[in-house]
Amino acid sequence: QVQLVESGGGLVQPGGSLRLSCVASEIIFSLYEMGWYRQAPGKRRELVAAITSGGSTNYADSVKGRFTISRHNAKNTVYLQMNSLKPEDTAVYNCNARWYKLTGTNDYWGQGTQVTVSS
Repeated sequence: QVQLVESGGGLVQPGGSLRLSCVASEIIFSLYEMGWYRQAPGKRRELVAAITSGGSTNYADSVKGRFTISRHNAKNTVYLQMNSLKPEDTAVYNCNARWYKLTGTNDYWGQGTQVTVSS
């Protein structure tokens, strides 16, 4: 059974840093585009950052220059380094694995990890 397990969330003061990790199991990790999404209370889920199987990255404008997504295929892990955190970054962060195939798309989600930025 496919599992995505996130870790690294928590409470941090404004200006602080956190690193989120997401470990995937039962997928051919290197084939998948990996993404981090977030959803704050009362708001729609939004894409934070994504990294393709080839290593190309994409970021939401609100996090450019502060967040960095990376992947380690041998460890089946994707990371999100978050620096200069702001209160508006507070949300549940979910890991996503997506593989676009000719016959359809494989799409998996983790359970989420809470990030709270507050003094």
